[in-house]
Parts: sequence; C-alpha cells; structure tokens
Amino acid sequence: MPINLELPKKLRVTVDQAHQAAAEIFRPISRKYDLREHDYPVELDTLASLFDGLSEAGAAGAGADGGRKTATKERPEGVIANGGNMQSVVNAIEASWGDVGLMLSIPYQGLGNSAIAAVASDEQLEHFGKVWASMAITEPGFGSDSAAVSTTATRDGDDYIINGEKIFVSAGARADHVVVWATVDKSLGRAAIKSFLVPRDHPGVTVERLEHKLGIKASDTAAIRFENCRVSSDHLLGSPEVDTKKGFGGVMQTFDNTRPLVAAMAIGITRAALEELRAQLTDAGVEIDYDKPISTQTGAAAEFLRLESDFESAYLLTLRAAWMADNKLPNSKEASMSKAKAGRTVVDATTKAVELTGTLGYSERLLLEKWARDSKILDIFEGTQQIQQLIIARRVLDKSSAELK
Repeated sequence: MPINLELPKKLRVTVDQAHQAAAEIFRPISRKYDLREHDYPVELDTLASLFDGLSEAGAAGAGADGGRKTATKERPEGVIANGGNMQSVVNAIEASWGDVGLMLSIPYQGLGNSAIAAVASDEQLEHFGKVWASMAITEPGFGSDSAAVSTTATRDGDDYIINGEKIFVSAGARADHVVVWATVDKSLGRAAIKSFLVPRDHPGVTVERLEHKLGIKASDTAAIRFENCRVSSDHLLGSPEVDTKKGFGGVMQTFDNTRPLVAAMAIGITRAALEELRAQLTDAGVEIDYDKPISTQTGAAAEFLRLESDFESAYLLTLRAAWMADNKLPNSKEASMSKAKAGRTVVDATTKAVELTGTLGYSERLLLEKWARDSKILDIFEGTQQIQQLIIARRVLDKSSAELK
C-alpha cells in the first residue's frame, strides 16, 4: 500500500490550529511553568474546552476514542486513511514545538487515553472515552522491562482488588483516571498482565508524592500507591481472558499507539531547537548552503546540516508509523523505529544547539537550555533507546523475546 508523504488538506488545518495554540499559549508561558514546577497551568483549561468541542463534533484525535474513529470504520479495499493516529501525531509535533511539558498536561489528552484507544472494547470506549487518563506502568523494582510488573489484580467475585506501587506517572496527580498495568496471575507470566482503568480519587488510591525533575517541569509526575483498591470487572480494558499463546501482545498494543506520539513530541522540540539554532548562526554570520558539499562549509554549518537530516529521518519514520496504524497495518517495528530515531535525535540536536550558541544557549535568555533538559525524557519513557533497538532487532530477525534478550 503506497504512502503519500504530503499531508492532506484536512490535516493542514489541524497543523495550523495546533501551531497557533503553541505559539500564542504555550511559548509565552513556557518559562513561567518551568520555574514553577507542580503549579497547574490554568491557561490549559481553554485548550481543554477546545478539544472537548472537537470531540463532540466528531473530530478524530480528540479524546481517548480519537485513534479509533478511523481504525474501526469499514473502508473499501485499497482506500487509504489519514485518521486519528496521524492527526494525534501532527498535533503533538506542533504542541511540543511550543512546550512539551504543557502538551503533556492538556486535560483529556493523556497517554492513558491512547492506552484506552489501543485495547478497550467498543463498549468500554463509549463509556470511558471522555475521561482524562494517565498511564501507570513503571514500578520501583523495574523500569523498561514491562513484563516485570508486580502490581497484582486479584479476582474477587465480580471485582478485582489491586495492590502495588507505580512511579513516574505523567499527569498522575491531575488526570481523573489512571490506566494501571497489573498481573491477574503471576504464575502465567507476561500473558496475565492486563490494564485497568481506575478513578484517581477511588478508595485505595493514594498519590504518594510528586517528583522534582530535570525537565518537563510543567507536567506533574507522580508516585501512586494502590492498597486493596477494588474495581468492578468492567474496568479491565479489553478481554479478561489470559491467552498464553498471544502472550504479552495484548497490552503491548498500547505502545504501538503511544511510541509514535512520543516520537512526535521529540520532533516538535527538535524543530524548535533547529529553528533557534539557525537564527543564531545566521546572526553570527554563519552561512548554511544546501548546494555546497558539507566538507567545504564551516564546522557549525556542517553540524547543522547533519542534525537537520536526522530530523527529517525521524519525522518521516513517525509519519509512517502513524499512517500504518490508521490503515490497520501492524506497526510495532515502525513504532519503535520512530521512537528510537526521534529520541536519539532530539537529545543530540538540543545539546548541540546549546553548544553551538555558547553562553547564550546555556543561559535562560533563550529556551535552548530548557529544551535540552526537556528532551532527555523523550529518549527514556515509553521504552528506552536500548529497549527500542531490542524490539526492532526482534522484528527484523523474527525472534521472540525469549530468543533475543
């Protein structure tokens, strides 16, 4: 199935609107909330109302059901779609160009919402599609090895009782619901890991603390404890059956949705940093010439051209992963490729931008140093650089997780 790399007209409108919000709302308050960690950005309530209106109007990409609107609609064979996944990606690029921490704080647009879209049944999606959900996976005992989940969900009649602790939960104190990964039977291994949607103010749910972080300070990051937290069985997202043949594939579908989104966040910051870097180099008299070999240009110009080529590669990989999801094509490898490339590129680009602009880049007079701090998490959460490369290798070599560790 061919892919056209030019964005369709309907998405250009989305890009223009998202960029306007980033330029007029996010950028002006970016430094303010970087310096006031854990303060809620009240300016985002306006955006929340906008997204709610888009959702009511049936726009893809607004709310938890955004990524499913196109995917579940039957289309004639051969018809190509650009739906909720692509719209979410281009939105994330533009919003993160403004400020990625603020982007992660937009009400009703949490990573948990993408998780709901990935694994919830149609009935659950209709019931839970309007919540604001964070996503709780990481625990004190593990980071990237999601199969090591030790939080338990014990069946008790028509309910499940959840016990465990989750850390580094983005929007964990602000979102009204939490998507929790827990095992329903430790003896059955990875296949028994399920995701549950739990109201944050539910009995047995305690926000233990908020983390102080290197970057994305506008986004709250919480540690949450679940102690004899009882939820009804309909809060288990997707099928309750434990399929040992399918293994870990069910809940891992979540990452096929969220990894291109994280890649999009990285692309937004990378573009912002390269735009600022180019402006500063131009002011300093550095010429960047696309018609001359890199070897004949200054070191600063050659470095900029290298970073720009990496940016283009990450951008195209991310569009491909989102496009495949919209067109019902398996995209696990492509999702990891986009996340790996974009995560590595944004750290490289923002760090080099600080270096090449010297003392100005290291100061708070520009946002470059902030973008360098914000960028590191994008190469870590939703699976580290090393985990992405491992997943890609498994897909390319056709090896299972047991065969290639």
